[in-house]
Amino acid sequence: MRTFDAVVIGLGAMGAAACRTLAGRGLRVCGIDRFTPPHPFGSSHGQTRICRKAYFEHPDYIPLLHRCYDLWADLETAADEQLFTRCGLILGGPPESPLIQGVQQVSTLHDLAIEDWPAGEATRRHPQFRLPDHWRVLHEADAGYLRVEACIAAPLRLAGADGATLLTDCMVREWRADGAGYVVRAGEETIGCQRLVLAAGAWTGPLLARHDLPLRVQRRQQTWFACDDPRMRVEDCPVFGFHLDDCFFYGFPQVQSGRIKVAEHLTAAPCDPDTVDRDRSPADEARVRGFLDRHLPGVAGEVVEHSVCLYTLTPDEHFIVDRLPGHDGVALAAGFSGHGFKFAPLIGEILADLVIDGQTTEPIEFLRMRF
Repeated sequence: MRTFDAVVIGLGAMGAAACRTLAGRGLRVCGIDRFTPPHPFGSSHGQTRICRKAYFEHPDYIPLLHRCYDLWADLETAADEQLFTRCGLILGGPPESPLIQGVQQVSTLHDLAIEDWPAGEATRRHPQFRLPDHWRVLHEADAGYLRVEACIAAPLRLAGADGATLLTDCMVREWRADGAGYVVRAGEETIGCQRLVLAAGAWTGPLLARHDLPLRVQRRQQTWFACDDPRMRVEDCPVFGFHLDDCFFYGFPQVQSGRIKVAEHLTAAPCDPDTVDRDRSPADEARVRGFLDRHLPGVAGEVVEHSVCLYTLTPDEHFIVDRLPGHDGVALAAGFSGHGFKFAPLIGEILADLVIDGQTTEPIEFLRMRF
């Protein structure tokens, strides 16, 4: 049986960051994933994720985000590649919508650099968008998008350089306490460790079946549409998100020439991560096309690519970042889908704090286990 100081189960965004942090602190680390990351089967794929401080979800995320921006810059330096493109962000919707109200609240509370535009000003600056006259549009110049696959590959590469062992295409069958440490059965191998990080995304529920966490997994589709509108180039177009009719649609400029990615955030179907339908959904596509027809009239091209993303959600849709009750050597990271990717490098640091020191100085009380 091989033994390590720490084992990380799941090498998506959070697990990759944890693996790198633990290895960088001098621990002998083993990271395990059932696929070969970065891969298209979980939550961390699809080319881009929004990175923003305009955070309507909860004001307590803002102090964490300030630290995240610094850590993304540190990772870019260490990896010697650009991971974060700051092309700006616009968020639009009726003034009374939770999106606009929430961002205005956190902007005031935390003194964020966010501009508040009437719809007419927004369309004057960005005529590719068609917006109702009564909408408000909030602009965050320092926001943009992260390159998902590169943001996972980079910390894994750095973790390997620091001596981490990475077991890929290797399914974890069981983990259990064993004396003062833990035993993990992965593939045909049995591995011992003193510390354990659980960051398995959509597969977290089965790993913690006896703890009965109320996690739900949903299927979301990301769709790329052909687009030749020059106004949608990264140089001329921000990332965007619009709240309308109890739905939220978001998208990106032409990260790749001739196409843009657009998706719906709120409407989704429950699924099993092992049997989820990964085929293109005409119903999902129809909703997104309806959004494009109303608000991006220059985008009417055919679908050139699609990808199915798995959302793993807690009941209140906030994250869980904590030590596992009854297991002081186990740290858990779960429920990040929809708005968690941008926090990855900081979550990696926090998970390392929790399994090494048993605590962290980061303000995560609102993310502790509460279900």
